[in-house]
Amino acid sequence: MNTADLHTLTGAYALHALDPEEQAAFERHLDACPACVQEVRELSATAARLGRAVMVVPPDGFKESVLRRIDGVRQEPPRTAAPASVPAALRGRRLSRWALAACLAAVAALGGTTVWQYQKAEDARQEARAAQRATDQVADVLAAPDARTRTARLAGGASGTVVVSQERDKAVFVAASMARPPGGKVYQLWFDDGGTMRPAGLMDPGRGAQSVLMAGPVGKATGMGITVEPAGGSQRPTSAPVAVVPLPA
Repeated sequence: MNTADLHTLTGAYALHALDPEEQAAFERHLDACPACVQEVRELSATAARLGRAVMVVPPDGFKESVLRRIDGVRQEPPRTAAPASVPAALRGRRLSRWALAACLAAVAALGGTTVWQYQKAEDARQEARAAQRATDQVADVLAAPDARTRTARLAGGASGTVVVSQERDKAVFVAASMARPPGGKVYQLWFDDGGTMRPAGLMDPGRGAQSVLMAGPVGKATGMGITVEPAGGSQRPTSAPVAVVPLPA
């Protein structure tokens, strides 16, 4: 390997991509080439900065754009006195510093994609754990030794059953055959505290049959109600109740 070839190994050396023989030859070359020493220092710093940036999610198509541009860019060796006999084609054999930086950026982008995929998987796991907790809480109320129930017929052939455990101070509403609410609306549950309606959670608008753990304690509530509210719910009822059900004693 001649000196001109060694000049082009700065990027591969900075990325620890040389085989042992090439690495040994290049390190001997560094002892006598300040230009390559400087370029290795700059490329190593670039790699380190890009490594710290992998948490940034790359824009759509970034990887493909970088890979398309790599093929059209040639490398220039660091500015140093080159023997007159070295052909220009040899000096332009490998990728330029910009293309190498683009490769590093592509590596960082792939790292960002991996982080994004990991985060999506972690979000899914958290959602699954939350759903499991909600299911366990519903089952706990339904199986409570002091659980009491009351069922009411709702419009359109639907039915609703409220299950209350005073010991756990919790209530569950079990719906069957509920019609889908109007677009952009949800069914909202309420505790009736002696005529004052207290928010108690939202139902899933896409499910006609469901069991919902009502939010908050039962407290001194004597009944529960259902209204149709804007998506996200309301602090106070904004429509006439779909149903009002006394809580079981």
